[in-house]
Amino acid sequence: MLSICGGECCGKCNLRDDCGGCAKTEGHPFGGTCIAAECVEQGGFEAMEKLKKALIEEFNALGIPSLQVNGLNLLNGLYVNLEYPLVNGQSVKLLEDHRVYWGNQIEIPGSDRCYGIVADDKYLLVCEYGCNGTQPQIVLYKRR
Repeated sequence: MLSICGGECCGKCNLRDDCGGCAKTEGHPFGGTCIAAECVEQGGFEAMEKLKKALIEEFNALGIPSLQVNGLNLLNGLYVNLEYPLVNGQSVKLLEDHRVYWGNQIEIPGSDRCYGIVADDKYLLVCEYGCNGTQPQIVLYKRR
């Protein structure tokens, strides 16, 4: 097994050769951290599942139209750390490229855009974007 949490994310990841796998790196893939590995190491599998369930409930309680979260996946920050334009013309990234987060992509009905959701033990992020992450917009970023 390449993962501490028992998930298949390591086996499916095309960057595994660069990372080495969660177990091999002791929960520090890509030199960062993995939210699932942290949970398992601190409180076991039950703690990981408890956090995952709490995050789903928190996302669903936000009241964002058409945002219904049914599950979360482990996602590498490198893939989900989009650059968001700010009103002052600057851009900002809110996540860490070398961290593994809980997240998902939810299609917005009647639109060619999707919600991207990302979370860890400290923050919730909901964004909206087009195909392949184009034209991202922050919908909500908040401390848990």
